[in-house]
Amino acid sequence: QSDTKVRLWTSGVLSGPHSGEARVLTEAQAGPLYRVVGYPLFISCNVSGFANADAKQEFEYRITKPANPNIEINIISTTDQTFGYAMYSQRVRKKEITLTNMSSTSVIFKIDSLQKSDEGEFDCTAINSEDRFDGTYSAKTTVKVIDNSLSVSSPASASLSYNEGDALTLTCQASSNTVQHTHLSLAWYLHKDSEDEAQPIISVNRDFTLSPGRGFEERYQAGLIRLDKIGEATYKLKMAQLELSDQGRIYCQAQEWIQDPDRSWYSIVQKAAEKTEVVPDTSSLVVRILAQPTTLQEGQELSLSCTIDAQNLREKFFSVAWLKESVELARIGPSGIVSVGPEYSVRAKEGELRAARTGDRDYRLILQPVRTEDQGEYICRAWPQERGPDGAFTQGAAQDSSPQIVSISATESGFSLRMDEHDVSVNEGDRLKLTCQVHGVKSQLSVTWQHKATSSSTAVFTNVISLSQEGVMDTAAEFMSRKVKATRPTIANFTLELDEVTPSDSGVYQCTVSEWKINSKTNSQSQTAAVTVTPADVFLKVSLISRNNMVTVGGNLELMCRVKGPRVPITVTWSLQRGSSPDNVLTMYSDGTISWSGDQRRYQLKVDSTQNQVVYYLLINGASHSEAGSYLCSVSAILENAYKRLPPSNQVAVNVLNPGTKILSELTLTCPPTMTSNINTNMQIKCQILNPSASSRYAVTWHLQQKAENKTIISSNRDALITFEHVEPSQRQRINMKRSEGPSFELNIGQAQMSDRGTYICEVVEWLQDPRGDWIQLSTVSKSTTLTVIEPEKQLSIVKEEIKLNASRSQDFTIPCHITKQSSNGSEFQVMWFWQKETETKQRPIFTVYRNSTLQDRFGKGDKLRFSHPLPNQFSLTVLNPGPEDSGVYFCEVEEWLPSLSHGWRKAAVEKSGYLTVHFYAEGIIVAIVIGALLVIIILMLKLCQSKGGKKSEESLWAEQHPLNTKPNEAD
Repeated sequence: QSDTKVRLWTSGVLSGPHSGEARVLTEAQAGPLYRVVGYPLFISCNVSGFANADAKQEFEYRITKPANPNIEINIISTTDQTFGYAMYSQRVRKKEITLTNMSSTSVIFKIDSLQKSDEGEFDCTAINSEDRFDGTYSAKTTVKVIDNSLSVSSPASASLSYNEGDALTLTCQASSNTVQHTHLSLAWYLHKDSEDEAQPIISVNRDFTLSPGRGFEERYQAGLIRLDKIGEATYKLKMAQLELSDQGRIYCQAQEWIQDPDRSWYSIVQKAAEKTEVVPDTSSLVVRILAQPTTLQEGQELSLSCTIDAQNLREKFFSVAWLKESVELARIGPSGIVSVGPEYSVRAKEGELRAARTGDRDYRLILQPVRTEDQGEYICRAWPQERGPDGAFTQGAAQDSSPQIVSISATESGFSLRMDEHDVSVNEGDRLKLTCQVHGVKSQLSVTWQHKATSSSTAVFTNVISLSQEGVMDTAAEFMSRKVKATRPTIANFTLELDEVTPSDSGVYQCTVSEWKINSKTNSQSQTAAVTVTPADVFLKVSLISRNNMVTVGGNLELMCRVKGPRVPITVTWSLQRGSSPDNVLTMYSDGTISWSGDQRRYQLKVDSTQNQVVYYLLINGASHSEAGSYLCSVSAILENAYKRLPPSNQVAVNVLNPGTKILSELTLTCPPTMTSNINTNMQIKCQILNPSASSRYAVTWHLQQKAENKTIISSNRDALITFEHVEPSQRQRINMKRSEGPSFELNIGQAQMSDRGTYICEVVEWLQDPRGDWIQLSTVSKSTTLTVIEPEKQLSIVKEEIKLNASRSQDFTIPCHITKQSSNGSEFQVMWFWQKETETKQRPIFTVYRNSTLQDRFGKGDKLRFSHPLPNQFSLTVLNPGPEDSGVYFCEVEEWLPSLSHGWRKAAVEKSGYLTVHFYAEGIIVAIVIGALLVIIILMLKLCQSKGGKKSEESLWAEQHPLNTKPNEAD
């Protein structure tokens, strides 16, 4: 899980807001894909946009399952054999799960046999092979794993022998109980012994278009091969004239198709029915029939003789059968064994029908006593039989005789027969009950119940069940698996009861009562009744209701699927539709087993059965937003071993509401409405929630609105993950967001710039966690603060004292530049000194000190200039050994620069100092002044001496005038 977060975060951040249109694009097959358990899954994935388009790209596949949507599970990688987690690594090692490169930039992900646990969201990730991220490196495909509900069966025998030129009719039943919208296609195949692959005879595709197989086109165009769909699930193959090339195994195969989101159709499952062996052959054979007599009365004996002629007759084996209007009465096989057709099996058991071989070429069938329904057209049919080394016979092509018409007239009888109802209606799944009443009973009676599908004269009655005169019940083979019985509740009533009828049981039912004397049947009478079986989807109704379709997150809800009608085996499927296609929740099969497709923790099923209906309750416990949507109840009845899908129920929309609507309306934010800041100062805008909830999380987004343009600056999701939006990477240290107690959300703007002016909108989204662990987004609340950024007044001030200096040659002088006041402590200065000669008006720069302390001598005499910067606000330039040529006006110009994050540094103010005027004396004038000064001194000294000589001499201080006394001795 952590790997995924890092991968997605890196992809989003490094691409940057100014990277332009993303180059790399990863695409996978769109979902959801509905696939059947036990069948393969294919997902294609490709990537484009890498700088080296021909380089081989590596891929990884992961899955996120519905029960844990926040956990990614590694499956397979093209680079790392140990990439998969334990639950998939074994299947990867067995090659049951593969990831195959189709090209350098595309792969096919395959699971050979899907499991129910494979349902989820598959993530295809292209591993970045470059030194930067620019685009989309992963794509997701949702896969739904559904049950296999395709049913395909064929009631034909495992082996059928047909003759060249005969007609072949085979039926196939195919149906599906899939909730999603699917189509079926079906094809009949012929698999010859000499060929490895079966070839299609004829098929109907999912769009109901018929297509003949290769080699069968001409026979299809001639109408000799047909494929008819009867009802919802029956497909009938008709081959009018079999050919020798038709020998082999014929079977039907159905495919179920679903339309994927990319509008393509995909075969999710296929199934074949049992195979039927067809053995055609050819033979030269002549068959004749003779009836004796051709006109007779009811109760008499009818003899039907068959004669066959063929070359080398005695060396060959034949089978001979008698047929009345395509219904086989009896057949004698090559070994002389007699078999009776199902319609005449009862009469054969009762001794009314006998067949035997009377010579090498002669065969005879005796029917006695005959009934009026025995009149009609009879033929004989013969087949040559080839005996193999193992003694088994191979049947050749059939040859029919010309038809023989037999007429039978009725005789007067001592009893009469009638049926209570001649038109009977019964619902599918209910019991059919028919009663024949006999009047004038004088002897023992037997009854035979027969059925034919339609009232057409060409349709043939087949036996259902019979009750002999001794009370022995005999059920026809076709009805052995059905709940059927024949009874005689009273002396005059015969009753047929058939349970769980289906629409195929509709048709005409015939009750034939025969009168017996000793062991001979003397008379028979019949009555018919038309029976209509109403299909289940006409009277079996499905409805879906709910007492309350609105529930708060964490609450419980009950949906009721009511099925009204008779008791038939049914399968009930609950589905939930949130998009274009429904997803299965659960399926309850007719045997009571339940297949879960949704989150089993949230759903329960309860069944309540009454006499006329069954109610299936779907209980939703601890509802979350994942359970919201339109629910549907689908019912399929299992009739004749096939699914009969009933019209689905109405949809019921379930709304899951967020809790605490009152708290949402009272969520209050506070922000200062206006704020003013000087440029280059730090700003903090605080957005505080006044009434927080302890169980809530908050996502915060700061927007900046400037001149009707609204852009997102920075956001923090409910997990406090901060994401920059329209902020330059260089500005992300200056602008940031911080959470603090309260909770409050602070937007910090360092060194505010003029470009930061505008209205800042604090947008807060509250999130609550539902019982399932999913987060619910509640309403959005916002507050705004208008920020004004102003520039401070110019504070730069320089000493502007005017100074005049008379200097002599070689007397150094200094040009001061003292700053007395500045706009900011963070100011930096650029100082430039100018000089204007006395004889010129042009001010020329002589020296510059830049902000980065770089010095530039613009005077061209660097040895005559000395720069000094003793204090941060004091600059000076001294001119060394100047001369008269350096006289003129000197001053400095100071530029104050302030930091600006949007522009680097900006010039805030410019000030000039006062003027220093320098004047130099000429060299001769100085000498004269010195000489004059000396003369003045001499004259003053002479005058002083003269004044001393002209006066009385005063006591002199000199030693000569006062000789020193000698040292006195002791005598003194």
